[in-house]
Amino acid sequence: MKKLLSIVLVVVLSLSVLVGCSKKPAEVADVEKIKIGVSPDPHAKLVSLVVDDLKKEGIEVEIVEFTDYITPNLSLNDGDLDANFFQHEPYFNDFKAKEKLDLTVLGKIHVEPMAFYSSKYKSIDEVPNGATIAIPNDTVNGGRALLLLEANGLIELKEGIGYEANEKTDIISNTKDLKFQALEAAFLPSSLDSVDGAIINGNYALEGGLNPVKDGLLIEDGESPYANLIAVRTGEESQDKFNKLLKALQSEKVKKYIEDNYDGAVVPAF
Repeated sequence: MKKLLSIVLVVVLSLSVLVGCSKKPAEVADVEKIKIGVSPDPHAKLVSLVVDDLKKEGIEVEIVEFTDYITPNLSLNDGDLDANFFQHEPYFNDFKAKEKLDLTVLGKIHVEPMAFYSSKYKSIDEVPNGATIAIPNDTVNGGRALLLLEANGLIELKEGIGYEANEKTDIISNTKDLKFQALEAAFLPSSLDSVDGAIINGNYALEGGLNPVKDGLLIEDGESPYANLIAVRTGEESQDKFNKLLKALQSEKVKKYIEDNYDGAVVPAF
């Protein structure tokens, strides 16, 4: 009888151990994960700001930094990322249409004003006739740069062309006879020593130690439609983890951080 009781006790204890072990995968499964692709500054900094807040809500965030404007959307569409945060809506709409991507805007976070910079001249009036100006080589941001020049009377574009403007075909008046050099956006800050000026996206300007408010000879005004957004795959935008991500990035904490740390180079869009 004692032997039988011992056997039963061993079996019960074994089952208890197995049941206890079986709970661990369930607990791990309770942790939601978001792998988000970002540009280094300010995007990575803003996401890093809310990582601990989201962890308290059971969401583990992995930040993957990119230095180009192409890979993050392709990686999101292919499933290598769960979300991305690096681009404004006109670029997003243009890129996903051209590449036939099934992506959706989750929400908008901030605006990075585009500006004209020069290491040779201290005012736009000093820029000489025939000067060479570097601009982004992608369709939307190249057009955005030309619109900045048009808004300040340096060129005139075909009527209604908007951000699809191209420096080779859509300039109908160029009183200073400006020359244009289209470069990948990430290389624009380093081009300043070899051109007379460059029109640089806000994130790359920040990485290059430039502030559009303090250093820009021209800057977009407060009506800029180029708010940077979080993108996800279409059909996933209502998932709870993404709702929490958006809420965290549109919080007063993030707004205060932007206002306290970027001196107008980044502006909240919520």
